[in-house]
Amino acid sequence: MRRNVLVTTAAAAGGAVLTGILALVVPAFAAGPGNSASGTYCGTGTGTGTGTGTGTDSGPDRGMGYGTGAGMGRGAGTGTGYGMAGRTAADSLAGLAQGSLTTDQRTALAGMAEEEKLAHDLYTTLAASTKDVRFTRIATAEARHLDQVRALLTRYGIADPTAGQADGAFAGSSAQQYRDLVGRGSASLAAALAVGRDVENADLADLAKARTGVTAADVLAVYDRLTAGSQMHLRAFSG
Repeated sequence: MRRNVLVTTAAAAGGAVLTGILALVVPAFAAGPGNSASGTYCGTGTGTGTGTGTGTDSGPDRGMGYGTGAGMGRGAGTGTGYGMAGRTAADSLAGLAQGSLTTDQRTALAGMAEEEKLAHDLYTTLAASTKDVRFTRIATAEARHLDQVRALLTRYGIADPTAGQADGAFAGSSAQQYRDLVGRGSASLAAALAVGRDVENADLADLAKARTGVTAADVLAVYDRLTAGSQMHLRAFSG
């Protein structure tokens, strides 16, 4: 497992310079047996002193890791990391048995693709307006989640409602929801983070509902990965 560290140094107040690095490694959220990824973590310093952030990523394929770093002086570092295991979305289903889905479960899976696309498009827009790196990184993670859901749609012969849709465009009822969320989140960084938390909480609830009664191993595995991702994103938006 590779560990990447990014150090951010904050200037000392009153002309005094504090030196030294204190690295604190916090285990990342783990989900999905046999899948691992490495992530790069960003540490940010607050107050005076030197803040460092380190972490390792042991999440699902194309998964997420969350690390915190302690700083010298009054500096504190927090960070989120997103890693890739070097596998395609289709590869991520290798070794997972295909099952059978009811009509309602097939509809829920198609709806999950639209939810992942909405999150990706929303976070891409908020990344541009807030310049906050968390939205950029999490938007990238949402694109990977969407790829995995699309791989399931292909495997089960389910029409992809997001196919051919540009960012911000939706075939279903998500278009108005997307506009409303962009409007709310564009007010300030605090508002954008609140919108991110709302989206991730809604995704977690929908994933819990979608997996009810599902026995297909491949679908459950992807739902587990999406759940782990949303939990990590929620932590990042709360930091």
